[in-house]
Amino acid sequence: MNYNDFLKDKMISHEPSGFKVDVNDLNPMLFDWQKVLVRWALYKGKAALFEDCGLGKTPQQLEWANQIVKRENKRVLIVTPLAVGHQTILEGEKFGIECNRSIDGKLTGDIMITNYERLHYFNPNDFIGIVCDESSILKNFNGTRRKEITQFMKKLPYRLLCTATAAPNDYIELGTSSEALGVMGNMDMLGRFFKNNLNNCSTKRAWARTGAGVPKWRFKMHAQEPFWRWVCSWARAIRKPSDIGFSDDGFILPELIENETIIDCTKPQPGKLFIEPAMNLSEQRKERRMTLKDRCERVADIVKNDSIAVVWCHLNDEGDLLEKIIPGAVQVKGGMSDDKKEGALIDFSSGNIRVMITKPKIGAFGLNWQHCSHLTFFPSHSYEQYYQGVRRCWRFGQKNNVVVDIVTTTGELAVLKNLQKKARAADKMFTKLSNYMNDSINIEIFNEHQKTERIPQWLS
Repeated sequence: MNYNDFLKDKMISHEPSGFKVDVNDLNPMLFDWQKVLVRWALYKGKAALFEDCGLGKTPQQLEWANQIVKRENKRVLIVTPLAVGHQTILEGEKFGIECNRSIDGKLTGDIMITNYERLHYFNPNDFIGIVCDESSILKNFNGTRRKEITQFMKKLPYRLLCTATAAPNDYIELGTSSEALGVMGNMDMLGRFFKNNLNNCSTKRAWARTGAGVPKWRFKMHAQEPFWRWVCSWARAIRKPSDIGFSDDGFILPELIENETIIDCTKPQPGKLFIEPAMNLSEQRKERRMTLKDRCERVADIVKNDSIAVVWCHLNDEGDLLEKIIPGAVQVKGGMSDDKKEGALIDFSSGNIRVMITKPKIGAFGLNWQHCSHLTFFPSHSYEQYYQGVRRCWRFGQKNNVVVDIVTTTGELAVLKNLQKKARAADKMFTKLSNYMNDSINIEIFNEHQKTERIPQWLS
Protein backbone atom coordinates (compact mmCIF):
# COMPACT_ATOMS: atom_id res chain seq x y z
CA MET A 1 0.00 0.00 0.00
CA ASN A 2 1.44 3.39 -0.99
CA TYR A 3 0.93 6.58 1.02
CA ASN A 4 -1.95 7.88 -1.13
CA ASP A 5 -3.83 4.60 -0.69
CA PHE A 6 -3.15 4.79 3.05
CA LEU A 7 -4.67 8.28 3.27
CA LYS A 8 -7.66 7.24 1.14
CA ASP A 9 -8.25 4.25 3.40
CA LYS A 10 -8.34 6.54 6.45
CA MET A 11 -11.04 8.77 4.95
CA ILE A 12 -14.64 8.12 5.97
CA SER A 13 -17.26 8.34 3.25
CA HIS A 14 -20.64 6.94 2.37
CA GLU A 15 -20.31 4.45 -0.49
CA PRO A 16 -22.95 4.50 -3.27
CA SER A 17 -25.63 1.81 -3.14
CA GLY A 18 -27.98 3.00 -5.90
CA PHE A 19 -27.78 3.06 -9.67
CA LYS A 20 -26.71 5.42 -12.45
CA VAL A 21 -29.09 7.11 -14.86
CA ASP A 22 -28.49 9.49 -17.74
CA VAL A 23 -29.72 13.02 -17.04
CA ASN A 24 -31.45 12.94 -20.43
CA ASP A 25 -33.66 10.11 -19.15
CA LEU A 26 -34.98 12.24 -16.27
CA ASN A 27 -38.16 14.31 -16.34
CA PRO A 28 -37.68 17.02 -19.02
CA MET A 29 -39.61 19.54 -16.92
CA LEU A 30 -36.84 19.59 -14.32
CA PHE A 31 -34.14 22.26 -14.50
CA ASP A 32 -30.69 21.00 -15.48
CA TRP A 33 -29.32 21.54 -11.97
CA GLN A 34 -32.28 19.64 -10.51
CA LYS A 35 -31.53 16.72 -12.83
CA VAL A 36 -27.92 16.67 -11.61
CA LEU A 37 -29.07 16.45 -7.99
CA VAL A 38 -31.66 13.74 -8.71
CA ARG A 39 -29.08 11.73 -10.67
CA TRP A 40 -26.62 12.00 -7.76
CA ALA A 41 -29.26 10.96 -5.18
CA LEU A 42 -30.23 7.92 -7.27
CA TYR A 43 -26.57 6.91 -7.59
CA LYS A 44 -26.05 7.22 -3.83
CA GLY A 45 -29.22 5.26 -3.01
CA LYS A 46 -29.33 6.74 0.51
CA ALA A 47 -28.90 10.50 0.33
CA ALA A 48 -30.00 13.90 1.61
CA LEU A 49 -30.87 17.05 -0.36
CA PHE A 50 -30.51 20.17 1.77
CA GLU A 51 -31.96 22.81 -0.54
CA ASP A 52 -33.37 26.23 0.25
CA CYS A 53 -37.12 26.82 0.15
CA GLY A 54 -38.60 27.12 -3.34
CA LEU A 55 -35.84 25.26 -5.18
CA GLY A 56 -38.20 22.45 -6.16
CA LYS A 57 -37.46 19.66 -3.72
CA THR A 58 -40.94 18.20 -4.32
CA PRO A 59 -40.55 17.50 -8.09
CA GLN A 60 -37.04 16.22 -7.42
CA GLN A 61 -38.20 13.72 -4.82
CA LEU A 62 -41.10 12.68 -7.07
CA GLU A 63 -38.74 11.99 -9.98
CA TRP A 64 -36.35 10.17 -7.61
CA ALA A 65 -39.23 7.92 -6.53
CA ASN A 66 -40.46 7.52 -10.12
CA GLN A 67 -37.07 6.29 -11.36
CA ILE A 68 -36.84 3.73 -8.55
CA VAL A 69 -40.35 2.44 -9.26
CA LYS A 70 -39.49 2.04 -12.95
CA ARG A 71 -36.25 0.20 -12.21
CA GLU A 72 -37.33 -1.99 -9.27
CA ASN A 73 -41.08 -2.35 -9.99
CA LYS A 74 -41.77 -1.81 -6.27
CA ARG A 75 -43.43 0.93 -4.25
CA VAL A 76 -41.92 4.10 -2.77
CA LEU A 77 -43.49 5.98 0.17
CA ILE A 78 -43.27 9.77 0.54
CA VAL A 79 -43.86 11.04 4.09
CA THR A 80 -44.72 14.73 4.54
CA PRO A 81 -45.84 17.18 7.23
CA LEU A 82 -49.55 17.86 7.60
CA ALA A 83 -51.26 19.37 4.48
CA VAL A 84 -48.07 19.07 2.38
CA GLY A 85 -49.25 15.80 0.84
CA HIS A 86 -52.00 17.72 -0.99
CA GLN A 87 -49.35 20.00 -2.55
CA THR A 88 -47.22 16.99 -3.50
CA ILE A 89 -50.09 15.41 -5.43
CA LEU A 90 -50.64 18.69 -7.33
CA GLU A 91 -46.92 18.82 -8.18
CA GLY A 92 -47.11 15.21 -9.38
CA GLU A 93 -49.94 16.12 -11.75
CA LYS A 94 -47.93 19.08 -13.02
CA PHE A 95 -44.85 16.94 -13.73
CA GLY A 96 -46.76 13.95 -15.06
CA ILE A 97 -45.89 11.64 -12.15
CA GLU A 98 -48.78 9.68 -10.68
CA CYS A 99 -48.88 9.57 -6.89
CA ASN A 100 -51.66 8.63 -4.52
CA ARG A 101 -52.42 9.53 -0.94
CA SER A 102 -53.19 7.00 1.78
CA ILE A 103 -54.10 7.78 5.38
CA ASP A 104 -54.79 4.25 6.63
CA GLY A 105 -52.02 2.12 5.15
CA LYS A 106 -53.98 0.87 2.13
CA LEU A 107 -51.78 0.34 -0.92
CA THR A 108 -53.12 2.79 -3.51
CA GLY A 109 -50.34 2.97 -6.09
CA ASP A 110 -46.63 2.76 -6.82
CA ILE A 111 -45.80 6.18 -5.33
CA MET A 112 -47.75 6.72 -2.14
CA ILE A 113 -47.99 9.77 0.10
CA THR A 114 -48.89 10.03 3.76
CA ASN A 115 -48.07 12.34 6.68
CA TYR A 116 -45.75 11.58 9.60
CA GLU A 117 -48.60 11.21 12.07
CA ARG A 118 -50.03 8.25 10.07
CA LEU A 119 -46.82 6.34 9.37
CA HIS A 120 -47.71 3.66 11.95
CA TYR A 121 -50.48 2.40 9.64
CA PHE A 122 -47.91 1.30 7.03
CA ASN A 123 -45.71 -1.79 6.71
CA PRO A 124 -42.11 -1.13 5.55
CA ASN A 125 -42.09 -4.52 3.80
CA ASP A 126 -44.50 -3.08 1.22
CA PHE A 127 -41.90 -0.56 0.01
CA ILE A 128 -38.40 -0.48 -1.43
CA GLY A 129 -37.80 3.21 -0.83
CA ILE A 130 -38.89 6.16 1.30
CA VAL A 131 -38.71 9.95 1.05
CA CYS A 132 -38.84 12.06 4.22
CA ASP A 133 -39.98 15.53 3.15
CA GLU A 134 -38.97 18.35 5.52
CA SER A 135 -36.78 15.79 7.28
CA SER A 136 -35.52 18.29 9.88
CA ILE A 137 -38.94 17.86 11.48
CA LEU A 138 -37.68 14.50 12.79
CA LYS A 139 -35.79 16.13 15.63
CA ASN A 140 -38.95 17.95 16.74
CA PHE A 141 -40.74 14.68 17.42
CA ASN A 142 -40.40 13.02 20.81
CA GLY A 143 -38.06 10.07 21.16
CA THR A 144 -40.76 7.47 20.52
CA ARG A 145 -41.95 9.03 17.25
CA ARG A 146 -38.42 9.65 15.97
CA LYS A 147 -37.46 6.07 16.82
CA GLU A 148 -40.55 4.83 14.96
CA ILE A 149 -39.61 6.73 11.79
CA THR A 150 -35.95 5.65 11.94
CA GLN A 151 -36.99 2.05 12.54
CA PHE A 152 -39.40 2.15 9.57
CA MET A 153 -36.57 3.31 7.29
CA LYS A 154 -33.97 0.94 8.68
CA LYS A 155 -34.15 -1.90 6.13
CA LEU A 156 -35.21 0.06 3.05
CA PRO A 157 -32.45 0.10 0.39
CA TYR A 158 -33.47 3.50 -1.01
CA ARG A 159 -33.82 6.53 1.31
CA LEU A 160 -34.01 10.25 0.60
CA LEU A 161 -34.16 13.14 3.07
CA CYS A 162 -35.23 16.59 1.87
CA THR A 163 -35.14 19.77 3.93
CA ALA A 164 -34.03 23.41 3.86
CA THR A 165 -32.87 23.40 7.50
CA ALA A 166 -30.61 20.41 7.84
CA ALA A 167 -29.19 21.51 11.20
CA PRO A 168 -30.77 24.85 12.14
CA ASN A 169 -29.19 25.31 15.56
CA ASP A 170 -25.97 23.30 15.50
CA TYR A 171 -24.25 21.10 12.94
CA ILE A 172 -24.10 18.20 15.41
CA GLU A 173 -27.82 17.86 14.61
CA LEU A 174 -26.73 16.42 11.25
CA GLY A 175 -26.38 13.17 13.18
CA THR A 176 -30.17 12.81 13.10
CA SER A 177 -30.07 12.70 9.30
CA SER A 178 -27.03 10.42 9.20
CA GLU A 179 -28.70 7.93 11.52
CA ALA A 180 -31.97 7.92 9.55
CA LEU A 181 -30.03 7.17 6.34
CA GLY A 182 -28.06 4.40 8.02
CA VAL A 183 -24.77 6.13 7.24
CA MET A 184 -23.57 6.47 10.85
CA GLY A 185 -25.34 6.53 14.19
CA ASN A 186 -25.70 9.86 15.96
CA MET A 187 -23.55 8.85 18.94
CA ASP A 188 -20.97 7.22 16.65
CA MET A 189 -20.72 10.50 14.73
CA LEU A 190 -20.23 12.49 17.94
CA GLY A 191 -17.59 10.08 19.21
CA ARG A 192 -15.62 10.15 15.94
CA PHE A 193 -15.56 13.87 15.17
CA PHE A 194 -16.38 15.69 18.43
CA LYS A 195 -15.20 16.01 21.99
CA ASN A 196 -17.50 16.25 25.02
CA ASN A 197 -16.62 19.40 26.94
CA LEU A 198 -18.70 18.48 29.96
CA ASN A 199 -15.94 16.11 31.04
CA ASN A 200 -13.28 18.81 30.78
CA CYS A 201 -12.95 20.82 34.02
CA SER A 202 -10.59 23.42 32.53
CA THR A 203 -13.08 24.13 29.72
CA LYS A 204 -15.85 24.55 32.27
CA ARG A 205 -13.80 27.08 34.24
CA ALA A 206 -12.84 29.00 31.09
CA TRP A 207 -16.44 29.32 29.96
CA ALA A 208 -17.57 30.18 33.49
CA ARG A 209 -15.27 33.22 33.43
CA THR A 210 -17.00 34.47 30.27
CA GLY A 211 -20.45 34.08 31.80
CA ALA A 212 -21.60 31.85 28.91
CA GLY A 213 -22.96 28.35 29.03
CA VAL A 214 -20.62 25.43 28.41
CA PRO A 215 -20.95 24.06 24.84
CA LYS A 216 -21.45 20.31 25.17
CA TRP A 217 -19.64 19.26 21.99
CA ARG A 218 -16.79 20.75 19.99
CA PHE A 219 -14.69 19.48 17.10
CA LYS A 220 -11.72 17.31 17.88
CA MET A 221 -8.43 18.74 16.77
CA HIS A 222 -8.09 18.53 12.95
CA ALA A 223 -11.53 16.82 12.67
CA GLN A 224 -13.43 19.72 11.13
CA GLU A 225 -12.46 19.20 7.49
CA PRO A 226 -12.88 15.38 7.59
CA PHE A 227 -16.33 15.92 9.15
CA TRP A 228 -17.55 18.20 6.36
CA ARG A 229 -16.11 15.94 3.66
CA TRP A 230 -17.90 13.00 5.28
CA VAL A 231 -21.20 14.94 5.23
CA CYS A 232 -20.61 15.75 1.55
CA SER A 233 -20.37 12.01 0.79
CA TRP A 234 -24.10 11.57 1.57
CA ALA A 235 -25.63 15.07 1.27
CA ARG A 236 -25.87 17.98 -1.15
CA ALA A 237 -26.60 21.48 0.13
CA ILE A 238 -27.46 24.52 -2.00
CA ARG A 239 -29.09 27.89 -1.43
CA LYS A 240 -29.17 28.79 -5.12
CA PRO A 241 -28.30 27.02 -8.40
CA SER A 242 -24.97 28.85 -8.72
CA ASP A 243 -23.76 26.94 -5.63
CA ILE A 244 -23.28 23.95 -7.93
CA GLY A 245 -22.24 25.89 -11.02
CA PHE A 246 -25.54 26.79 -12.71
CA SER A 247 -27.22 30.09 -13.53
CA ASP A 248 -29.43 31.78 -10.92
CA ASP A 249 -31.86 33.10 -13.56
CA GLY A 250 -35.38 32.82 -12.16
CA PHE A 251 -34.08 32.13 -8.67
CA ILE A 252 -33.43 35.60 -7.28
CA LEU A 253 -35.35 36.28 -4.09
CA PRO A 254 -37.21 39.57 -3.60
CA GLU A 255 -36.28 41.79 -0.67
CA LEU A 256 -37.00 40.64 2.87
CA ILE A 257 -37.99 43.55 5.13
CA GLU A 258 -37.80 42.77 8.85
CA ASN A 259 -39.42 45.33 11.15
CA GLU A 260 -38.87 45.14 14.90
CA THR A 261 -41.63 46.48 17.14
CA ILE A 262 -40.57 46.74 20.78
CA ILE A 263 -43.54 47.39 23.08
CA ASP A 264 -42.69 49.21 26.31
CA CYS A 265 -45.40 47.63 28.44
CA THR A 266 -43.30 45.71 30.97
CA LYS A 267 -43.39 47.15 34.49
CA PRO A 268 -40.32 47.20 36.76
CA GLN A 269 -40.30 44.66 39.54
CA PRO A 270 -41.13 45.94 43.05
CA GLY A 271 -38.21 47.93 44.45
CA LYS A 272 -36.55 48.29 41.01
CA LEU A 273 -36.12 51.55 39.14
CA PHE A 274 -35.53 50.04 35.70
CA ILE A 275 -36.97 47.11 33.75
CA GLU A 276 -34.73 44.07 33.97
CA PRO A 277 -34.84 41.72 30.95
CA ALA A 278 -36.25 38.25 31.47
CA MET A 279 -33.16 36.05 31.50
CA ASN A 280 -34.14 32.46 32.27
CA LEU A 281 -36.91 30.44 30.65
CA SER A 282 -39.26 30.80 33.59
CA GLU A 283 -38.96 34.58 33.59
CA GLN A 284 -39.46 34.73 29.83
CA ARG A 285 -42.63 32.64 30.01
CA LYS A 286 -43.97 34.88 32.76
CA GLU A 287 -43.14 37.98 30.70
CA ARG A 288 -44.86 36.53 27.65
CA ARG A 289 -48.09 35.88 29.54
CA MET A 290 -48.05 39.25 31.32
CA THR A 291 -47.75 41.12 28.01
CA LEU A 292 -50.02 38.86 25.95
CA LYS A 293 -52.85 41.37 25.49
CA ASP A 294 -50.57 44.26 24.47
CA ARG A 295 -48.65 42.15 21.94
CA CYS A 296 -51.76 40.63 20.36
CA GLU A 297 -53.46 44.02 20.03
CA ARG A 298 -50.37 45.43 18.31
CA VAL A 299 -50.33 42.52 15.84
CA ALA A 300 -54.05 42.96 15.15
CA ASP A 301 -53.44 46.63 14.41
CA ILE A 302 -50.56 45.75 12.03
CA VAL A 303 -52.57 43.29 9.89
CA LYS A 304 -56.04 44.87 10.05
CA ASN A 305 -55.74 46.49 6.60
CA ASP A 306 -53.98 43.55 4.90
CA SER A 307 -55.64 41.47 2.25
CA ILE A 308 -53.61 38.36 3.21
CA ALA A 309 -51.31 37.72 6.19
CA VAL A 310 -49.84 34.96 8.33
CA VAL A 311 -49.72 35.49 12.10
CA TRP A 312 -47.40 33.12 13.96
CA CYS A 313 -47.94 32.57 17.70
CA HIS A 314 -46.71 30.17 20.39
CA LEU A 315 -49.42 30.06 23.08
CA ASN A 316 -53.01 28.88 22.80
CA ASP A 317 -54.17 32.05 24.59
CA GLU A 318 -52.34 34.15 21.99
CA GLY A 319 -54.04 32.33 19.14
CA ASP A 320 -57.50 32.54 20.72
CA LEU A 321 -57.25 36.29 21.34
CA LEU A 322 -55.80 37.00 17.89
CA GLU A 323 -58.60 35.07 16.20
CA LYS A 324 -61.15 37.07 18.19
CA ILE A 325 -59.78 40.54 17.40
CA ILE A 326 -58.56 40.11 13.77
CA PRO A 327 -61.34 40.28 11.15
CA GLY A 328 -61.35 37.37 8.69
CA ALA A 329 -58.85 35.33 10.70
CA VAL A 330 -58.91 31.56 11.11
CA GLN A 331 -56.82 29.74 13.69
CA VAL A 332 -55.31 26.27 13.31
CA LYS A 333 -54.46 24.90 16.75
CA GLY A 334 -53.44 21.69 18.43
CA GLY A 335 -56.87 20.75 19.77
CA MET A 336 -58.27 20.37 16.24
CA SER A 337 -58.36 17.03 14.41
CA ASP A 338 -55.75 16.46 11.71
CA ASP A 339 -58.47 16.64 9.05
CA LYS A 340 -59.68 20.04 10.26
CA LYS A 341 -56.12 21.37 10.51
CA GLU A 342 -55.32 20.20 7.02
CA GLY A 343 -58.57 21.57 5.59
CA ALA A 344 -57.93 25.05 7.02
CA LEU A 345 -54.30 25.11 5.84
CA ILE A 346 -55.38 24.08 2.33
CA ASP A 347 -58.11 26.77 2.37
CA PHE A 348 -55.51 29.42 3.18
CA SER A 349 -53.21 28.09 0.45
CA SER A 350 -56.14 28.38 -1.98
CA GLY A 351 -56.84 32.01 -1.00
CA ASN A 352 -60.12 31.29 0.83
CA ILE A 353 -58.89 32.65 4.19
CA ARG A 354 -57.60 36.20 4.71
CA VAL A 355 -55.46 35.74 7.82
CA MET A 356 -54.00 32.46 9.01
CA ILE A 357 -53.13 32.18 12.72
CA THR A 358 -51.14 29.14 13.83
CA LYS A 359 -48.03 27.93 15.61
CA PRO A 360 -44.79 27.26 13.71
CA LYS A 361 -44.70 23.65 14.91
CA ILE A 362 -48.08 23.10 13.20
CA GLY A 363 -47.85 24.98 9.90
CA ALA A 364 -44.29 26.14 9.32
CA PHE A 365 -43.00 23.14 7.38
CA GLY A 366 -43.31 22.49 3.67
CA LEU A 367 -46.29 24.67 2.71
CA ASN A 368 -46.08 27.04 -0.27
CA TRP A 369 -47.65 30.42 0.51
CA GLN A 370 -46.14 32.68 -2.14
CA HIS A 371 -49.56 34.33 -2.49
CA CYS A 372 -48.89 35.98 0.90
CA SER A 373 -46.17 38.58 1.52
CA HIS A 374 -46.81 39.75 5.10
CA LEU A 375 -46.10 37.88 8.33
CA THR A 376 -45.97 38.71 12.01
CA PHE A 377 -43.88 36.83 14.53
CA PHE A 378 -43.43 36.69 18.29
CA PRO A 379 -39.73 35.74 18.65
CA SER A 380 -38.70 32.54 20.44
CA HIS A 381 -35.41 30.76 20.96
CA SER A 382 -36.04 28.46 17.97
CA TYR A 383 -34.27 29.74 14.87
CA GLU A 384 -35.69 26.87 12.82
CA GLN A 385 -39.27 27.91 13.63
CA TYR A 386 -38.55 31.50 12.61
CA TYR A 387 -36.71 30.49 9.43
CA GLN A 388 -39.35 28.00 8.33
CA GLY A 389 -42.19 30.39 9.23
CA VAL A 390 -40.73 33.19 7.13
CA ARG A 391 -39.84 30.84 4.29
CA ARG A 392 -43.45 29.79 3.76
CA CYS A 393 -43.80 33.13 1.98
CA TRP A 394 -40.25 34.36 1.27
CA ARG A 395 -39.28 31.65 -1.18
CA PHE A 396 -38.41 31.32 -4.86
CA GLY A 397 -41.56 32.06 -6.81
CA GLN A 398 -42.55 34.99 -4.57
CA LYS A 399 -43.09 38.07 -6.74
CA ASN A 400 -43.40 40.72 -4.00
CA ASN A 401 -41.12 41.97 -1.28
CA VAL A 402 -41.91 40.15 1.96
CA VAL A 403 -42.49 42.07 5.20
CA VAL A 404 -41.95 40.39 8.56
CA ASP A 405 -43.12 42.31 11.63
CA ILE A 406 -41.37 40.98 14.74
CA VAL A 407 -43.32 42.04 17.81
CA THR A 408 -41.82 41.72 21.29
CA THR A 409 -41.40 43.63 24.55
CA THR A 410 -38.53 45.29 26.37
CA GLY A 411 -38.52 42.41 28.84
CA GLU A 412 -37.96 39.84 26.06
CA LEU A 413 -35.14 41.56 24.21
CA ALA A 414 -32.76 38.78 25.28
CA VAL A 415 -34.91 36.28 23.35
CA LEU A 416 -34.75 38.42 20.20
CA LYS A 417 -30.97 38.82 20.49
CA ASN A 418 -30.51 35.06 20.92
CA LEU A 419 -32.63 34.43 17.82
CA GLN A 420 -30.51 36.85 15.80
CA LYS A 421 -27.33 35.18 17.09
CA LYS A 422 -28.59 31.77 15.97
CA ALA A 423 -29.47 33.20 12.55
CA ARG A 424 -25.88 34.37 12.07
CA ALA A 425 -24.51 30.98 13.22
CA ALA A 426 -26.85 29.08 10.85
CA ASP A 427 -25.80 31.24 7.91
CA LYS A 428 -22.14 30.61 8.72
CA MET A 429 -22.72 26.84 8.94
CA PHE A 430 -24.59 26.63 5.64
CA THR A 431 -21.93 28.74 3.90
CA LYS A 432 -19.23 26.39 5.15
CA LEU A 433 -21.22 23.33 4.09
CA SER A 434 -21.79 24.82 0.62
CA ASN A 435 -18.09 25.58 0.21
CA TYR A 436 -17.05 22.03 1.11
CA MET A 437 -19.85 20.75 -1.11
CA ASN A 438 -18.46 22.58 -4.14
CA ASP A 439 -14.99 21.15 -3.47
CA SER A 440 -16.47 17.67 -3.12
CA ILE A 441 -18.40 17.98 -6.40
CA ASN A 442 -15.25 19.11 -8.23
CA ILE A 443 -13.34 16.14 -6.84
CA GLU A 444 -16.09 13.73 -7.91
CA ILE A 445 -16.21 15.20 -11.43
CA PHE A 446 -12.42 14.93 -11.70
CA ASN A 447 -12.42 11.30 -10.54
CA GLU A 448 -15.30 10.38 -12.84
CA HIS A 449 -13.55 11.72 -15.93
CA GLN A 450 -10.01 10.80 -14.95
CA LYS A 451 -8.39 8.50 -17.50
CA THR A 452 -5.90 5.75 -16.78
CA GLU A 453 -2.58 6.60 -18.36
CA ARG A 454 0.09 4.05 -19.26
CA ILE A 455 3.50 4.95 -17.95
CA PRO A 456 6.28 4.49 -20.56
CA GLN A 457 8.49 1.54 -19.79
CA TRP A 458 11.59 3.70 -19.67
CA LEU A 459 10.00 5.69 -16.75
CA SER A 460 9.05 2.59 -14.75
